[in-house]
Amino acid sequence: MVKRLINSTKSDILEMDAKDLKESILASEGRVIMGQHHVTLNTGLVDGVTNTEIQASFGADMVMLNAYDMINEQANIGLREFKHGQIAEKPYSLKQMKKWAGVPLGIYLECPSAAAVVAGEKYVEAKEGRIASRENFLRARKIGADFIVLGGNPSAGTTFAKIIEATKLAKETLGDDVLICAGKWEDGTIEKVLSDPLSERPANDIIKDLINAGADVITLPAPGSRHGITVEHVRKCVEFVHSYKPGTLALSFLNSSVEGADVQTIAMIALMMKQTGADIHAIGDGGYAGTPLPENVYQLAVSIKGRRHTIKRMAGRSR
Repeated sequence: MVKRLINSTKSDILEMDAKDLKESILASEGRVIMGQHHVTLNTGLVDGVTNTEIQASFGADMVMLNAYDMINEQANIGLREFKHGQIAEKPYSLKQMKKWAGVPLGIYLECPSAAAVVAGEKYVEAKEGRIASRENFLRARKIGADFIVLGGNPSAGTTFAKIIEATKLAKETLGDDVLICAGKWEDGTIEKVLSDPLSERPANDIIKDLINAGADVITLPAPGSRHGITVEHVRKCVEFVHSYKPGTLALSFLNSSVEGADVQTIAMIALMMKQTGADIHAIGDGGYAGTPLPENVYQLAVSIKGRRHTIKRMAGRSR
């Protein structure tokens, strides 16, 4: 029997496959915390350890690696060690990082569209090693990623059509070997984020297409972090995710740089996130050096799952 992720130790997690991970998240009853680490911005918040390890040590049950280059590994400086003024010659492997962090690790792959009109920002062409492609899906599985997240960073021109297309390709390529997360919680200048009532297309129609394409997890914005998005907007989407195909998970993502706010703001948004009924509560990388502030990861964890389970993660990740 699979243990709840919030109760699982590193030894438990290292034995999980994608099916086990999904069940362990579902069994955690809406208390799983996901951190986000942007791996190209800096070698890390503190020398000698990576941001991924820091987030896990402050209560994150999972960590998503943003901007991870599947082809040019040298670009992933956030997975390198900086010590005594020297940067490690080669980034650590994902499998090594998972052993050190003690939590499931995933990769964010972008679904860009050069044809999309980027309002207010210059279109930024996504690097080949960071886009959603069959080759990168296979690379993700080979290096040991537990999950992938399909979406797009700001200015990438991400559209739902591209995300749905990528989700279908990911399912055809990976089957049930890797957990597939898909949706849109940012880059709202191209198309409104999922759950926005002003969207030209009903959110449930998009969610239905994503689930039919093979998504295991639907990613949504967190109320209070995206302008105009309320608890009720996201709650309706989560209800549809859970009812349309029971067993499908919902993720609420606190980002838009609000992850760099004070702990009181994080606590307030965390309670709204919990009211949405989401299974996973994520926090973005817009703090310092490619990571949310450690105290904000901790506050999100404490607000969502209490001190008991937060401390279990902080200690259990080393067992």
